[in-house]
Amino acid sequence: MNEERDQRLVDACLKGDTKAFEQIVLSYQKPLYTAAYRIVEDQDEAEDVLQNAFIKAYENLGTYKKSHKLFSWLYRITPNEALNTIHAKKRFEGLSGDYKSGEKTGDEVFQESELSHALDSALRELKLDYRLVIILNHFHDRSYTEMSYILNIPVKTVKSRLFTARNMLRELLVHNK
Repeated sequence: MNEERDQRLVDACLKGDTKAFEQIVLSYQKPLYTAAYRIVEDQDEAEDVLQNAFIKAYENLGTYKKSHKLFSWLYRITPNEALNTIHAKKRFEGLSGDYKSGEKTGDEVFQESELSHALDSALRELKLDYRLVIILNHFHDRSYTEMSYILNIPVKTVKSRLFTARNMLRELLVHNK
């Protein structure tokens, strides 16, 4: 997308031209949807995330700085909305009984359920910064580079947070036995 064209569209939007924002949406909806989908891993949720991201972008268009590319600004909003969705839906909750194997004994199923519940409880006790790296890495299989971009922090910080989060989670699980 052309940066000059983007800036003209932003300026037109700020003057009340809703058709200009429609052009922005049409230009960026596919890559932003893909980003949302990669985080929430559900088509309907990704569409909701995208809609919420564009609403937020429209409402905050006055805060957009011309020194940044419009796509980069929009791309920062979209993953944050996706992460909010994950957090709100508590996607890290344990498996339901529907996934039990018929070969397991009642005691084994009970122990797995207890472990899942303990993990969920421990995750909820972590601060959001640490919880997000655990969720993105272990539940959504995101690389350090992807997490760095999504969270807008250096890869080195991602690695450090993940190391700390794992240790904190281990401590919580050991102490809550």
